[in-house]
Amino acid sequence: MEQLRQKKGFIIDMDGVIYHGNRLLPGAKEFVEWLYRENKQFLFLTNSSRRTPVELQKKLGWMGLDVDESHFYTSAQATASFIASQYPEASAYAVGEHGLLNALYDAGITVNEIDPDYVIIGEADNYNYDSIIKAVHFVNQGAKLIGTNFDLTGPKGDGIAPACRALVAPIELVTGKNAYFIGKPNPLMMRTGLKLLGVHSEETAIIGDRMDTDIVAGIETGLDTALVLTGVTSRETIGDFPYRPRLVLQNVGEIVG
Repeated sequence: MEQLRQKKGFIIDMDGVIYHGNRLLPGAKEFVEWLYRENKQFLFLTNSSRRTPVELQKKLGWMGLDVDESHFYTSAQATASFIASQYPEASAYAVGEHGLLNALYDAGITVNEIDPDYVIIGEADNYNYDSIIKAVHFVNQGAKLIGTNFDLTGPKGDGIAPACRALVAPIELVTGKNAYFIGKPNPLMMRTGLKLLGVHSEETAIIGDRMDTDIVAGIETGLDTALVLTGVTSRETIGDFPYRPRLVLQNVGEIVG
C-alpha cells in the first residue's frame, strides 16, 4: 500500500469507484481530499461518453466534492480527438448523449445523416431499432464503425445494463465489420491520460473497479494497479481473468489509511 501512496500520478475511474449512480461511495471524499493534500497529479478517466467534463465536475460538486474541470477526461473526448487526427473535418452519424455530441462539435466533426465518414456509437437513451438500421446502412455504404468504449455492461440501479460494446454488436453482426473501440483499455486513451497528467507511467497508478478495462489497461500501459470492490468486479470474479491487480481494496478510502 505504501508503494501505491508514493505514486506521483493517479488515473481514476469514476462510476463504481467514486460514485454509483447519484450516490457517493465510501471513502471517496477522503480519497479526493488526500489527493489534494498530498499534491498528487490526478485525472478522472471515464469510459462513459454521456457527460461533458463540466457536467462531471458539477455532479461531483452536488455530492460535496470540489474538483477542477481539468481533472476529467472522457471516452467521448478521446473519440473526437482520434477522428480529428485521422480525418480532419470528417462527418459522422453519432448515437450518443450530449457528452459525445459536444466533443465531436468541439473537434470540428459535423453531424451527417446522409453519407457520413464515420458511424460512432456511445451510450444513449435514444438507441433504438431505427438507430441500428441507419448505422448498418451507413457502414455498408463505407462509413467506418467506432465505439466510444469497450464496456460490455455498466451499473444500473442495483443491477447491470448493456453498455457500448453490447450496443455496437448488432451493427457488427449485420455488416460483418468490426468496430474500433477508443476508450480503456485502448492505449490511445491511456497515453493521452498520462500526457495530461504530465507524469511517467512508472510513477502512476490506476484505480478502477473493472478487470476488463481499468486493470488490463493499467497492466498494458505499465501502471501500478489497484482494484476496488465497489463496482463491477467482485472478489469472486477476479480469478476469471488471466491477470491480476497488484492490490485489491474494499474502497478508495483504504488508500488514505
